[in-house]
Amino acid sequence: MFKTAITDMFGIKYPIICGAMMWLCKPPFCAAVSNAGGMGNLTAGNYETADEFRAAIRATRKLTDKPFMVAITLLPSVRITPEHHKMYITVCAEEKVAGIEFSGTPVDKVAGMGAIEMLQKAGVKMFHKVGALRHALHAEKIGFDGVYAAGIEEGGHPLNDDVTSMVLTPRIAAAVKIPVVTVGGIADGRTMAAALALGAQGVMMASRFIATKECEVHDNIKQELIRRQEFDTVIYGKSIGLQGRGLKSKVLEEVLAIEARHGGFEELIPLLSGQKVKEAWETGDVNYAPLMVGQSIGLINDVPTCKELLERMAAEAKDSLSRANKACNA
Repeated sequence: MFKTAITDMFGIKYPIICGAMMWLCKPPFCAAVSNAGGMGNLTAGNYETADEFRAAIRATRKLTDKPFMVAITLLPSVRITPEHHKMYITVCAEEKVAGIEFSGTPVDKVAGMGAIEMLQKAGVKMFHKVGALRHALHAEKIGFDGVYAAGIEEGGHPLNDDVTSMVLTPRIAAAVKIPVVTVGGIADGRTMAAALALGAQGVMMASRFIATKECEVHDNIKQELIRRQEFDTVIYGKSIGLQGRGLKSKVLEEVLAIEARHGGFEELIPLLSGQKVKEAWETGDVNYAPLMVGQSIGLINDVPTCKELLERMAAEAKDSLSRANKACNA
């Protein structure tokens, strides 16, 4: 058993949280992670209406009696509008979910302080995924319960400050009183141990969870993550102010070529379509759409169950910390 501020806050076995993944983090997979002793993730952007979203929360609760996170991404989107963001927040408060992972624009700027007060009253724990100390301080100031320190290694949308998890985690942990969760480069017990040693109270990972038996993605994708190495990801989207990290592929080569010649948003958006990503997860075609994974893919070597993965990570983390302690006392 681990005892950290995160395990205490949610009453979970391991301080390991699954991160948001569009199209993948749905009830069965979310419940599998939670049932394995971690915190599963239900990604709000998968759902278009309040009824669909509420039904997904309740479906997850039928599959697990353990807590899980809901992810709400507050970034510009063709499909997800500001009204969706407010709806997701309202439903989470009404359903009293255990916690929310916010990313992107600060919640108080999107939905106002009233939304934060509503979630606090409902007992919903709030975490903001940040890539800079200044953003962590803001989250603490407005009443968040914790922050995710997300380094440039992460898949998805790392902040363009481009700071690594190794520096960001202790920087934030030393400056805030709320719990810090390390994001970026986490895929095994050794990296989990490193995060805890740096002052984190838990870890969040997404790429590693793709290569598990319960994740509903084409096996070609899982095998590709095993085959690829830590240098097989690329940063894109800087020219349109929406930096992302994804698996090197033909489509991202095309995206980078357009950016190099200063092509605009209208030319890029068809290649970055969320619908294309959904199709790629289903067909296994890694060259069809940008697949947002992090440098931690270099640490992925197999496809275990979620339970096997978390148990192994816990054992590895304890062993790593024990060896470090022995080295200090040698």
